[in-house]
Amino acid sequence: EVQLQASGGGLVQAGGSLRLSCAASGFSFDDYAIGWFRQAPGKVREGVSCIGGSDGTTYYKASVKDRFTISVDNAKNTVYLQMSNLKPEDTAVYYCAAGMAVVADYTLLGIGMDHWGKGTLVTVSS
Repeated sequence: EVQLQASGGGLVQAGGSLRLSCAASGFSFDDYAIGWFRQAPGKVREGVSCIGGSDGTTYYKASVKDRFTISVDNAKNTVYLQMSNLKPEDTAVYYCAAGMAVVADYTLLGIGMDHWGKGTLVTVSS
């Protein structure tokens, strides 16, 4: 059974950092695209970043590109999202997702993401 478990959320002041983790079980990242998505209260879900499990190709939402870094540890079957210089507008529930697909910019739209984990809440105070 494919499972994804996101963790690492919390309360942080603006300008601070957090690292989110997405632990996967039931499959290997090798043939998968993995993404981080978020949904703020009253807003639609949006793609934040995604990575190809086999080649490490990455894509970012423009507003986070210089602040967030996605990475994958295939040995641990875990994907990370290092978030720095956090802003109040980054406040949201963050979800990780995966799908057996080649990663592309449209992955940030959720296309190909077949498996979703429960989210982890990130709150950035001003």
